[in-house]
Amino acid sequence: MVWGLFISYQDLSRLFRNYHMAATLIDVGCTKIFFKVQLNKIINGIFYLYFMGLSVGIVGLPNVGKSTLFQTITKRQVDIANYPFCTIEPNTGVVAVEDERVDKLASCCHSAKKIYTTIEFVDIAGLVKGANQGEGLGNKFLANIRETDAIVYILRAFKNPEIVNTANSIDPMSEKNILDTELSLKDSETITKRIESLGHDIKRGDKESIKENDVLKKALDSLDKGKILSEQKLEPEEKKILDKYQLLTIKPRIYLLNGKDSEVDQEVKESFKKNNWPYLIIDLRNEFDLIDLTLREREELGITSLPELDLLIKKAYEILGLITFLTSGPDETRAWTLRKGETAQKAGGVIHSDFEKYFICAEVIRWEDLLDCGGFKEARVKGSIRTEGKEYLVKDGDVIEIKAGV
Repeated sequence: MVWGLFISYQDLSRLFRNYHMAATLIDVGCTKIFFKVQLNKIINGIFYLYFMGLSVGIVGLPNVGKSTLFQTITKRQVDIANYPFCTIEPNTGVVAVEDERVDKLASCCHSAKKIYTTIEFVDIAGLVKGANQGEGLGNKFLANIRETDAIVYILRAFKNPEIVNTANSIDPMSEKNILDTELSLKDSETITKRIESLGHDIKRGDKESIKENDVLKKALDSLDKGKILSEQKLEPEEKKILDKYQLLTIKPRIYLLNGKDSEVDQEVKESFKKNNWPYLIIDLRNEFDLIDLTLREREELGITSLPELDLLIKKAYEILGLITFLTSGPDETRAWTLRKGETAQKAGGVIHSDFEKYFICAEVIRWEDLLDCGGFKEARVKGSIRTEGKEYLVKDGDVIEIKAGV
């Protein structure tokens, strides 16, 4: 059986990486690729890729806590030996985004199972100043995070002298500048190659190529001046063109200062605030030590706060402009990811493409209201469930049931 799919090369590579699908390539077109595969494998793979494939890349200098962060979040054992460049191959892990709303709705609706949204984390080998010139392991590892949606900079703030420091001092701002430079150089390399490849089409007067060339040259000029593309004002059309190349400096980023709050200089904090750089201060070593404790055990030890790494996941959703809506019933309660400002019809498409195509209406209720009512039956009696059209803007925490004429 042959199935036709519209899927990009980059998405295809992620699909193969996560599922190791055995497929036979039948035909390759500009945007269409045909595969001969077992139906269940392709459906499962695409479901993961498009609806559960939010990914975050972890970068930093050697021994700043990248792999500790990775291991803490995913509870997956990776090599975090105290030695520079110990992480040779990219480590990839997927973690469920635990959500109390899913838990409470599942209990209220007596759901057979709960399904959370997920985030994929990719940890690469440590970079050093001069990586583009071959220092350390070079910047070739940056290619491993091209497919991610956002990037987390791990910056060392902790003072522990027992942990090898490849830099001369504890200086988060200096580390940030080094990482900015390496990512910029990688992007400059990508853009330069593309500009060179456009030469023939430009000579024959191709308008689209000329437009693309102008946008690429503008981006290259910004990078040459030490500017980060994500911090530049780009027109929607310019952003659309640049996004095709998975540039590293155009991705949203979070700065994680690894250490105690008292170890981060006030001047550093003020600098991040002044420049509107989203940052968190987390003691990763401490979080790692508490990784296996349940909430009850944390309370017994006098630890009243939730794991600080939950803040990182929330921050990732925030900078990517994502929200969560929910579906709930006897079979399952599920959390779904959607971009902020999207409509109910788009939400239907996240659940199933036919729901978007044949959308009729959406029945919507706030998750808190559904709990207060005690279930859907009671909510209908009280008139708490609204009927919304295709232009309704979905809000974080909406419980939705799509009506479609399939």
